[in-house]
Amino acid sequence: MRVCVIGAGAAGLCAARHLIAEPSVTEVDVLEQSGQLGGTWVYTENVGYDDFGLPIHTSMYKSLRTNLPKEIMGFPDFPIPDSEKSYLPAKDMLAFLQLYSDKHGVTRHIRFNHHVQLIKPKQGPIGELWDVTFKDLTSGLSKTKEYDYLFVCNGHYNTPFIPSIPGLKEFEGDVMHSHDYRVPDIFAGKRVLVVGAGPSGMDIAYEITSVTKKVILSHHLKEQPRSVFPDNLVQKPDVKKLQGKTAVFQDGSQEDIDVVFLSTGYLYNFPFLHASCDIVVEDNCVEPLYKHLVNISHPTMCFIGVPYYVCAYSMFDLQVRYYLRSMNGTFKLPSREEMTSHWEDEKQDRAARGFTKRQAHMMGPDQEKYYASLATEANTSNLPSVITKIREESSIRFLHNLQSYRQDVYKVIDDDTYEIISNGKREILC
Repeated sequence: MRVCVIGAGAAGLCAARHLIAEPSVTEVDVLEQSGQLGGTWVYTENVGYDDFGLPIHTSMYKSLRTNLPKEIMGFPDFPIPDSEKSYLPAKDMLAFLQLYSDKHGVTRHIRFNHHVQLIKPKQGPIGELWDVTFKDLTSGLSKTKEYDYLFVCNGHYNTPFIPSIPGLKEFEGDVMHSHDYRVPDIFAGKRVLVVGAGPSGMDIAYEITSVTKKVILSHHLKEQPRSVFPDNLVQKPDVKKLQGKTAVFQDGSQEDIDVVFLSTGYLYNFPFLHASCDIVVEDNCVEPLYKHLVNISHPTMCFIGVPYYVCAYSMFDLQVRYYLRSMNGTFKLPSREEMTSHWEDEKQDRAARGFTKRQAHMMGPDQEKYYASLATEANTSNLPSVITKIREESSIRFLHNLQSYRQDVYKVIDDDTYEIISNGKREILC
């Protein structure tokens, strides 16, 4: 089996690591459009477009540290090396991915500076095949190569989502998305409206208070953060409209601002997929996918890493192991009709529980059930419950203790139990 992996971020490296070890796989190509591995963990001061005219992929800002402890950010068979701190800077995560890639012989399979231009299915003598057209950016030459399987691992933190805020296009100040944020200096002395209180929105809003005149954090979190913010940060509900350089909020209050800073998330984007791949992204719902993973219309294509609010690297590993076992015949995927029925049932269930279409791939409380479903169907090892327990605990601490939660230190005791040291106090939880 000849396999093409799109992207050399964490998901792509994980896919290649397991594919290389699979006896039935004869060839593995990892196509990476940048000059190094690591995906979103690569920091660059550049924004906009790279030297080849392609959009800068990474959304990494200079001061970023992980918002989850390292104890749940490694791979099941390759944890992050021990160190005193649980929350690591981006450069340490990048070094970890380099180590993972080198140790498992993945690096030599990566074709750097190779931009995927087009992917099309075609009928082969005994089944479906894939034509992948890619361009060697250094030589400028394009080539089309045939593969039996495709792993799409291009990430989903690189194409900014711009919300529809009345007056945004006419706003008289500056507008930028967190994708292009690197350092706080650009906001010196300004009044900044931060729209969105996800991990990066909260983090950046807190960071830029050191240089700004005022920060207005606009969000619709159901649970109000109990974090103590600096005096020059105020919280507001959603923005109703923008007029001139004034923001009007849902509660009727107003604030004069200089900058609208959108921390509003990202869009799933697969510009290289031809329409015949039958993948549609509408309101950020990627479909039709069986278990958020398998292209139902073309089951020899899979997508690694689509779900979010998960223990990412562990999930990548489980998704890859699941799909690989379907490839080598350990188990057989359901029929297309059965997979479609499963996907439709899941969408209806989510809608009944209040999920919007835009939240089609959000896991959070559903993640353990999702992991179990993959492991059970593929008859492979599941992920230990301790990782989701730590994720939930650290997420709560992030929301309510933003200023110091990264000083907490975690230790995994067993598959169900962990230890946390916070403010000098040691606590064992299970």
